[in-house]
Amino acid sequence: MSVPPQGGPRHIAIVMDGNGRWATRRFLPRLEGHRQGVDTLRRCARACAQRGVAVLTVFAFSCENWGRPAEEVSGLMELLVQALAREVPQLQRDGVRLYFVGEREGLSPKVCAGLAQAQAATAENSRLVLNVCFNYGGRWDIAQAAAALAARGEPITEASLHGALGLAHVSDPDLLIRTGGEMRISNFLLWQAAYSELFFSDRLWPDFDEPALDEALAAFRGRERRFGKTSEQLLSVHSC
Repeated sequence: MSVPPQGGPRHIAIVMDGNGRWATRRFLPRLEGHRQGVDTLRRCARACAQRGVAVLTVFAFSCENWGRPAEEVSGLMELLVQALAREVPQLQRDGVRLYFVGEREGLSPKVCAGLAQAQAATAENSRLVLNVCFNYGGRWDIAQAAAALAARGEPITEASLHGALGLAHVSDPDLLIRTGGEMRISNFLLWQAAYSELFFSDRLWPDFDEPALDEALAAFRGRERRFGKTSEQLLSVHSC
């Protein structure tokens, strides 16, 4: 592991929390908060690319979210399809490569087709990798990786398990942000966030703007990442 260039994070992960509360406080349907959340994600992805971040991973829909009211879940699925149709052309122009990480079982053929088409359409882009964790859970990710290795008859080691996880195509997140004022990671990137710096923002996700992102980046740059070593060992390495 190494510290990213210029002291900034190479990979940022975000739990985009607070869409429903944002809408409720404005006496709007909860789905309107999710629509605003899509706009915030667009701005955040662009801001990350401008700040030299290489990978952005966001928690869009968890395995546990199926327990929400049926009309909210169906609305989220339709919103996803609409957002893909609207956003992918701009993501293509911005050089953003989309990956969708999560369980496909349980998703409609329409949603699955939209995910596959968006991923294929942006496959050659390289400015920013945008991982969207949809129908995802950290425990599911570890379990499916172990099951895949067992089915192939491969030994289950830290290295092999890491390579079978849904985010094996990118480095682990340097910085994990959660908006909405809650201080937990809620089954998100349980394996990959082992050494991530954590930043909790009181802002609801639709209100998370560029200054809020810069606040998180400044906090990250002010931390010492030791990865089990001592401060003295790090100073010795950097002085060589």
